[in-house]
Amino acid sequence: MTKKQINKNTLREPAKKLPEVTEEMWLQVNEDYRSLAEEFITVQDLSPASKKQYTSALKQFGWYMFSSMNNKFFYKISKRDFMRYLSYLRENRKMSSSAIGLRKSIVSSLCNFIENIISEDDKNYTNFRNFTRGLPPIPKNRVYDKIKVTKDEYDMMMNVLQEDENWLGMAWLATAFRTGARRSEIIQFKTEILSYDVQDDLDYVMSHTVRGKGASLDGKKIEYMIPLDVLPYWTKWVESRGYESEYVFTTKYGNEVKPMSAAWADEFCSNTLSDILERRINVHIFKNSCITYLLESGVDIKLVSKFVAHHNDISTTQIYDLRDFEDEKKKIFNTKKTDNEESRNES
Repeated sequence: MTKKQINKNTLREPAKKLPEVTEEMWLQVNEDYRSLAEEFITVQDLSPASKKQYTSALKQFGWYMFSSMNNKFFYKISKRDFMRYLSYLRENRKMSSSAIGLRKSIVSSLCNFIENIISEDDKNYTNFRNFTRGLPPIPKNRVYDKIKVTKDEYDMMMNVLQEDENWLGMAWLATAFRTGARRSEIIQFKTEILSYDVQDDLDYVMSHTVRGKGASLDGKKIEYMIPLDVLPYWTKWVESRGYESEYVFTTKYGNEVKPMSAAWADEFCSNTLSDILERRINVHIFKNSCITYLLESGVDIKLVSKFVAHHNDISTTQIYDLRDFEDEKKKIFNTKKTDNEESRNES
């Protein structure tokens, strides 16, 4: 069978991952920087995912200091030095502006820690200042074009999954598209939600509290509105899976039941949903698509921002809005008038 050609939606070639900094490599970085980075990570209130991200970013910068700056001490790093690193990420590694910005932010946090805490006790850092401040903004770029999943496309994917009797896939897709929850939040939903009382005048049920995206260990506490049309897909999956678990989204390997991994959702989107739509689909497009569909349906953006997107500021929600406004744009330069309108103007 011929493999379908998938439209990758690429605006440019994706960046190659930076090589992992092994323990052997890390030990070659000067001890001063290593001890600072490790102390900084230890005292931060970070989620496991954020801790891994921070550790990787700081080790990558440390290895760049070793390999490209002659293992310079951190207190000798200048703005020009750091701009060299940002240029390396952009020009050599072809990273997106968001990926570069994240790494800049992590190094900046380390600098703030040194400036505010370490400088009082270490004479080498008495006059240390955060060298990431005041740098030119990172040029914006994107690797992939964001193409929303429409309601018609959602319905079509659900039909195909139903034909395949892929009940787990249907439950996940319905949750992602209809609630706007992120991949890491979806796997926290518990089967107890299926037994919650539903008020007669409501078409949704509120979830228990889940941990939303946030740097701290506790993250952001969120309660999601689960549309009632999603729950039958949960029920079908839970009844068909053949084992008990307090969570809706789980997988079973041998006799061991585990919460669904991030890799499952990634593979489901890239290997199943992308094949159905014949274009690149990833887990992150569904929050955009949910928000866009609600806005296209006429829901006020303030309500979407507060109760669906869970954003603190409406301007953040606007970033997720992928409406094309084609009908509105057609009216901008439309100077044609009907005969009746011209006649009224002449009279």
